[in-house]
Amino acid sequence: MSGHSKWAQIKRQKGANDQKRGLAFTKLGNAITIAVKQGGGIGDPDQNFKLRLAVDAARAQNMPKENIERAISRAQGKDAGAMDEVMYEGFAPNGISVIVEAATDNKNRTTSEVKSAFDKNGGTMGQPGSVNYNFKQVGQIIITKNGKTLDDIFMIAAEAGAEDVEDAGEEIVVYTAPSSLSKVREALQNTGLTVGATELIWKPLTLIEVEPGEQADKIMNMLEKIEDLDDVQKVYSNFEIKS
Repeated sequence: MSGHSKWAQIKRQKGANDQKRGLAFTKLGNAITIAVKQGGGIGDPDQNFKLRLAVDAARAQNMPKENIERAISRAQGKDAGAMDEVMYEGFAPNGISVIVEAATDNKNRTTSEVKSAFDKNGGTMGQPGSVNYNFKQVGQIIITKNGKTLDDIFMIAAEAGAEDVEDAGEEIVVYTAPSSLSKVREALQNTGLTVGATELIWKPLTLIEVEPGEQADKIMNMLEKIEDLDDVQKVYSNFEIKS
């Protein structure tokens, strides 16, 4: 794994067939609904930063405007209370730590499905707190270099209040404190930088390198099986294939 996988955030692009696109839209819609609910019912992205991030992610995947509006309306309707955000922790083969974020209207169903995905693919679902000490929640902003160097962007990001930056080929990853994500993103945009995906992530404190081959394939397979579940939003691990 290289580039984005260095961040240990398992977020591979899905195929463009109808089934995959439909599943992606469902997940994006759930994220929008959760953002509105957690924002006290505020459906205006300009007044609800988490909703702004969810809507931006949906637009980046070409989600139709009516789908976005429907997800916002759902969060403001009588069924809003049915959708909750949940987090699971566990282990992939080779002792790899895994965090799973999900949005669900039925926690029992989602818990059962996530546990089954762990169990059937050589992993183990753990108790709350069993692995999250291996991660730190941070804001992540992707910046396109556009001819600028790492040092150029580092200076701009540091002045904007970022905590760290990381080189990722044609892009720079900027990390912030969760509470500073909105402020830093706006400051970076105001300097003329090309700001891409912006989100809160679980960043591993240390990475475990695994040799390419059967063991690495097993880990990847388990992470993919979990990620493909309807209710799962994001999957994080502290796993990296050794280069």
